[in-house]
Amino acid sequence: MNVWMSPHAPTNMEQGLESALAMARAASPREVRSVLGADMSTLFGLYRVDCWVMTADQRALVLDGENELFLCDDFRHPYAHALRQRRGMRLNDVARQPRLDHPGFQRQVRAVPHNTDLYLWTLAPDAAQAPLGVLACWGSSESIDVLIESDAARVLVDLGAFHWQQQKRSEDARRREHTLRSSLVTLREDERRRTAAHGLGEQVIGQSEAMVALRQQIVRAAETSMSVLLEGETGTGKDVIARALHSCSPRADKPFVAINCAAIPESLLESELFGHVKGAFSGASENRQGLIKQADGGTLFLDEIGDMPLDLQAKLLRVLESGHFRPLGATEEQQSSFRVIAATHQPLREKINDGLFRADLFYRLGQFPLRVPALAARKGDIELLARTFVRRFCEQERRPVVGLSSAALSALDGRTFPGNVRELKNVIEYALAMTPPGQDIDVTALEAREDAQGVEEGQDAETALALEAVTDLRQAARQFEASVIRARLARFDGNRAMTAESLNLPKRTLAHKCQQFRIGEE
Repeated sequence: MNVWMSPHAPTNMEQGLESALAMARAASPREVRSVLGADMSTLFGLYRVDCWVMTADQRALVLDGENELFLCDDFRHPYAHALRQRRGMRLNDVARQPRLDHPGFQRQVRAVPHNTDLYLWTLAPDAAQAPLGVLACWGSSESIDVLIESDAARVLVDLGAFHWQQQKRSEDARRREHTLRSSLVTLREDERRRTAAHGLGEQVIGQSEAMVALRQQIVRAAETSMSVLLEGETGTGKDVIARALHSCSPRADKPFVAINCAAIPESLLESELFGHVKGAFSGASENRQGLIKQADGGTLFLDEIGDMPLDLQAKLLRVLESGHFRPLGATEEQQSSFRVIAATHQPLREKINDGLFRADLFYRLGQFPLRVPALAARKGDIELLARTFVRRFCEQERRPVVGLSSAALSALDGRTFPGNVRELKNVIEYALAMTPPGQDIDVTALEAREDAQGVEEGQDAETALALEAVTDLRQAARQFEASVIRARLARFDGNRAMTAESLNLPKRTLAHKCQQFRIGEE
């Protein structure tokens, strides 16, 4: 007997139509399955109805919201048999099916009353298509009899399979569209980053693999608000990298504030960073805003961070963690939101082991570490760098732009540059100064600089020998020390960091001695 022709036919008919309409209005395959299962159970008085879903690889069946999984080639459960037969399949009194001993299926059997029958429908829009899943109807023998004889049940199941398939296609189409849109967004982002990295070529010069990769990393770092730690030898251009990173970041229109931690006496460094109020110390005649406050909204560049005193490192860490600080002598805290970029040529990990640098500050600064390659690691960039320095110098001096002879380029390529890009720039500018306007740089102009350095070093050596005749040992030592420092500064083109390193001196000590001997004031 058709259940819709039972004494409750008007109600069942209405429910059947409502079920069909609800599946047509469903917004997802899962909603179709939920309506089909619930209405089949209600209309035919079943204990439960489960709608098992075929996985995308067609290897297993799963149930919405459950962790249970049945493999399609495991015939210890009836769902595998139903899929193979692809037609309705009835099991009378499921508890008496000794061959169906799958643990998961046995748990289902124990969850329903004794003497329960099971009817399985393989759900597929048509015979030519892969099955969508299996509809498992658990009920009494009488309910299953009614279900099997009901044309309405078959109509509902067919409608369910149809709407499930339609929603699945719509869902797949939406997923493909989303994937396509995501791919396009990714492509646009990649293209934007490539364009941005290419745009940095005038600032961060070089076409070597190392420099191309560095520009890409700069763009990536600029997209974040993470702290950046630049590591590399002296003269590699870490300050240039810092400015380039700021220029392509969202903070580009805000201040870029730089400070060299090694160039400022320890007693003044804290005041430079944090500022002070009037009367905070002797000579503080007025309130002074520190660099941390000046960098609010922008970027604070801490060059030579390895030379920052330990007690000041702790105060800096607190600012980086909280954004709050207190100027010297002030009673109230101030706030500043900035992005910090730090740079060093020193091995900070070794300094940590030696107790000279805080490990917590190192990890806070190194959220996005960048290694700046030495010029020796990218010698292929020497010609491009040299020509760029020639052009910039000529534009600055309002001279006609000239070139470099092949001999000069060969000489540059064969030369070592312990001072890296800074030394190369000084060599080019000296050669230009020694070359008449309008003429290309020749190798003789490069050699003239080496000859000049040799003469200076020879003069200093003669001076040192002459000091042996001095009877005042203390005065002689002072003069000799000053002579050595002058010679070494000349050798490194006035670069105090390299001079201090070559003499195994702290940079603050060298700065003090230069002031003491009036070196640089001549």
